Amino acid sequence: MEKKQTYEFLADNPDFNVKPVMISLIIGAFFAILNETLLNIALTTLMDQFSVTPATVQWMATGFLLVMGILTPISALLLQSFTTRQMFIGTMTIFTIGTLICAVAPTFAVLLSGRLLQAVGTGLLIPIIFNTFLLIFPPERRGTVMGTVGLVIMFAPAIGPTLSGIIVDQLGWRYLFITVIPFALFSIAFGYKFLKNVGEVTKPKVDVLSILLSTVGFGGIVLAFSFAGEGEVSYLAPQVFFPLISGIISLILFVKRQLKLEEPLLDVRVFKYPMFTVAVLLFIIIIMAMFSSEIILPMYMQGPLALSPQTAGLILLPGALLNGLMSPVMGKLFDKFGPRKLIIPASFVLVGVMFTFSKVGLNTSITLIVVTYILLMLSISAIMMPAQTNGLNGLPKKLYPHGTAIMNTLQPVSGAIGVSVFISIMTNRQQNYLDHASNPSSAQTISESLVSGVELVYLVAFGFTIVGFFVSLFIRKALPENHSDQHEVEAVNE
Repeated sequence: MEKKQTYEFLADNPDFNVKPVMISLIIGAFFAILNETLLNIALTTLMDQFSVTPATVQWMATGFLLVMGILTPISALLLQSFTTRQMFIGTMTIFTIGTLICAVAPTFAVLLSGRLLQAVGTGLLIPIIFNTFLLIFPPERRGTVMGTVGLVIMFAPAIGPTLSGIIVDQLGWRYLFITVIPFALFSIAFGYKFLKNVGEVTKPKVDVLSILLSTVGFGGIVLAFSFAGEGEVSYLAPQVFFPLISGIISLILFVKRQLKLEEPLLDVRVFKYPMFTVAVLLFIIIIMAMFSSEIILPMYMQGPLALSPQTAGLILLPGALLNGLMSPVMGKLFDKFGPRKLIIPASFVLVGVMFTFSKVGLNTSITLIVVTYILLMLSISAIMMPAQTNGLNGLPKKLYPHGTAIMNTLQPVSGAIGVSVFISIMTNRQQNYLDHASNPSSAQTISESLVSGVELVYLVAFGFTIVGFFVSLFIRKALPENHSDQHEVEAVNE
């Protein structure tokens, strides 16, 4: 009994080798997450290859988000039903099969089916990583570890578009998948040999109705906002309105059911822990801020500023790379100073960044955009991973799978909503400008209308970040709550 208490966390056990576990998970995560943005630059090529429309090819991205939105909520159930090793190898195998199907796809339908299998692997892999590291490492070391995870999560999508452009130009779009396969197979083999089981398999009861409500709820919301995000569909259109209403009603019923079940599919009681709730609010706001920049800013640079796609990508690259590279540093600072000294100043900087972007024009300098975008990405790296780690630190161990599942479910949901909201704001403002212009067909007027739309997007994002700053003022160092069946260990408040 004493030995168990001594080695409550496996990282403290000298007989447990942490490095192979970390390497297995991080290699798999890197290529799964890289895959999310690797395909974006090739969508135009795929339209020509398979003779499909933009609305059809968009399902390569929309379908990916949809599958992640449906599967991630049930990851808590799966994490408690299978061992870490089984989950990782199974997940990476599904991802690899999907990648292989994409590489040899003779038709667009086959390509899309492979892409959806990739989404299954990606959607389940991230909760596995977060849950495993929470179980292995004690709270005082999690900042550094999660910072390393953050490096992978941020760095992989940052280099995705650049790497994709090179591969597509030099080798062809199929090599976007072919080059990933050897690394995925290596990850499976490495995990098979070195990955050990972490945590306890409790085999919770499967509640079919909860799974159904979760699928309709999260899936409906992601689907509705993905349709609306195409910019040509009204929120009152049937393909948007009905999935949205069905999703909202299903989620309400889902939450009510989870509160009644002894073994909920997704335990929403995690929101009883204040620091987790604060972390979720900050996470949503950060996702919104990221989407307002990663989607709208390239449109602004390639439109009114008349920059080439390659130049626009290079302008954003320093900020994106710094965001990834600084993540481990922010993790160490989190371990040393706690969340407040990182998150509050970074939230204030984020407010200033959004205000600056809301003042862009036809003559805004490239230098200002580069510097402001760097500040944006640095502030995000100082908020996102520290807030997530702090929020999860405050949960009892039995709620780790549920906390990680909720955090990771919010990513595709917030992403779909962010795309829809900001593109709608921009296009509506742009159209309104053109409707009142004396010469709406001139190039100058069209550029001015887009600038007007971009300004309004960032003004709305500015409002979001002000809310985020006030939320950050409530953050404090989360107290680990280690619950057992008989007692609760009281943590010392620092």
